[in-house]
Amino acid sequence: MTRTIAVLTGAGISTSAGIPDFRGPKGVWTQHPDQMKVYDLDAFMSNKADREYSWRWQKESPVWTAQPGAAHHALVQLRDAGMLNVLATQNFDGLHEKAQKKWGKDDDTSYIVNLHGTIATSHCMKCGKEYDTAEVMAHLDETPDPRCTRKFPDDGEITNWTCNGMIKTDVTYFGESLPDGAFDKAERLVCQADEMWAIGSTLEVSPAAWLVPIAAQHGVPVIIMNLGKTAYDSIATRLIHDPIQTALPQLVHDAIAGKDTLHA
Repeated sequence: MTRTIAVLTGAGISTSAGIPDFRGPKGVWTQHPDQMKVYDLDAFMSNKADREYSWRWQKESPVWTAQPGAAHHALVQLRDAGMLNVLATQNFDGLHEKAQKKWGKDDDTSYIVNLHGTIATSHCMKCGKEYDTAEVMAHLDETPDPRCTRKFPDDGEITNWTCNGMIKTDVTYFGESLPDGAFDKAERLVCQADEMWAIGSTLEVSPAAWLVPIAAQHGVPVIIMNLGKTAYDSIATRLIHDPIQTALPQLVHDAIAGKDTLHA
């Protein structure tokens, strides 16, 4: 019987693909605390200048243009081998989806749970209409404060009624709840796995980090792969401190080959 593996990824897997992290020693927010307002919901909703800055910053950020690397590719291989039962990620860069569509045997990304949302799609804060963020970004020069273009039928008094609500990326901003059902789905599948791997996360941001102790409490052994220490190193069955872009492909190779991944 094929063993199943649940995976949680954090910023470390994206830094290996060229995206700076936010909270690390050289992180974007560590060096530029003022840029945290890019993902502040209150600022976004109440101030046009902050909205325009948020959109422009996201368009120019490596988060938007980055491409998946060897570590992302390895997880696609794990999934194609039928061993990856859930990939929960704290990242909103969409790189796991890009990797699946680029290298996977199919385009099914339903196994990916975006705990902090995704930059790939956006929606109207008024009517809920969904937008492809790439399309919004393409018109940002002429429309720096994107608005919903959804048309509503005439009601007898108002004609040519356009929603005109604010459009926001589906990244989970400060002040927002996690996407509906995301954590519950990840928790359920983590508890059903034979192993859990936490990759590239300091495990300091809740509730995503809670998946690790929850797994341990349900008897699921945990491998933590991170260059530095994490909040839950003490409960890990195995710690790996090697660079993710090389260590994760090796771990996946060993798992697919049927080797014992829980012990070095």
